Amino acid sequence: MSKAELVILDHWVSPFCMRVKIALNEKGLQYEARAEDLVGSKSELLLNSNPIYKKVPVFLHDGKPLCESTIIVNYIEETWSSPPLLPPCSYGRAQARFWADYIDKKVFDACGNIWRSKGEVAVEAKTEFIEILKELEGALGDKDYFNGATFGFVDIIAIPLTCWFFAVEKIGGFNVADLCPKFYGWMKRCLQRESVAKVIADPEKVYEFVLMFRKMQGID
Repeated sequence: MSKAELVILDHWVSPFCMRVKIALNEKGLQYEARAEDLVGSKSELLLNSNPIYKKVPVFLHDGKPLCESTIIVNYIEETWSSPPLLPPCSYGRAQARFWADYIDKKVFDACGNIWRSKGEVAVEAKTEFIEILKELEGALGDKDYFNGATFGFVDIIAIPLTCWFFAVEKIGGFNVADLCPKFYGWMKRCLQRESVAKVIADPEKVYEFVLMFRKMQGID
């Protein structure tokens, strides 16, 4: 059986691309990450592979494209079952997908409400962001990872978003470690994993990118 060709259309600052790369790393799969220029002109391959949203990541498995990071991570889990990222029971898998969906709907938008702010960041935006992290702390409980003792699906969906938190803290004037210590402890555990550490963006570089983007958008 010939080895599958795995390609991800990538951008270094995208937490959604990082999800796919972490999942592939956890499965021990070799892949090619092709950098896309999202500020300039997008490649023909990206536009043809994701004609609806025209966004990264796109995952190409032997040339067949898949879009949307959580869908891609699900596909990776179903296609390469070992080591498993989801719990063995259907209830546990459903719970994991619930929290992945919650993260998808809440976290990055709440970050954006802070880093896109013009002038002083509204108290409501900061409060909303911290409340979301508190909900995730509740889901984490006393476990090392959302899955329990092992790093898994929900951790993969959540951890890349945290490399944007430094920018959010700087612009918002608060500290996640102080306000959500349990969540911060989970962040540090995840960042020690090789699968995560080798793809996660440097938070200071993300902050520089955010400042550049704010200027481009006329916010600053």
